[in-house]
Amino acid sequence: MFIIDGSKGLVKAIGEIFPTCAVIQRCLYHKIENVVSYLAKGLQAIWRVKLRAAYKETTYEAAKRALSKLEAELEQINPSAAASLKEGLEQTLCLHRLGLSAELGKSFSSTNCIESVMSQLGQYTDKVDRWRGGAHIQRWAASGLLALEPRLSKVRGFRHLKLLRMKLAQELARQQKKQPLECPISEDLGVGIHRSIPEN
Repeated sequence: MFIIDGSKGLVKAIGEIFPTCAVIQRCLYHKIENVVSYLAKGLQAIWRVKLRAAYKETTYEAAKRALSKLEAELEQINPSAAASLKEGLEQTLCLHRLGLSAELGKSFSSTNCIESVMSQLGQYTDKVDRWRGGAHIQRWAASGLLALEPRLSKVRGFRHLKLLRMKLAQELARQQKKQPLECPISEDLGVGIHRSIPEN
């Protein structure tokens, strides 16, 4: 499962490298901010509340119904905002479709976890004035991540990661009409990402 913002380049790259074994969860924060950016400033706060409430629905059907209703409302207010909500909507509902939005949504519905880690990593790498090749970069990145590790906390809902693995396999089989995966799913999928969310 890939958790990304709305970058079309990322979607294209994932499709090219993992054509038959990728499930995408779009960042809800980026989606909501993209939608409200089309609205007048006086409307943005209330629409953030409406969109967040829709995404807080715990089932796919309820969330899709709530978002479809909001899309119809936005068509009357600002068609561009409605189009922004509609674009990539199914990808924003990935965890809902897997039935794990309540259990893993706090950690896996936005890109904040990796953005925060990269920001903290930058505090180490920004100190380097001259890079001496790829190996040098890798050593600094690895040492920086090791230094950050004690400050990372467990994924919220990490006990459901095994269930996530099973649900992902089911989703991929559904997408491929039960054809064998071209990319193997590791037996250890989900292990090693328990500690990925900074505590700040």
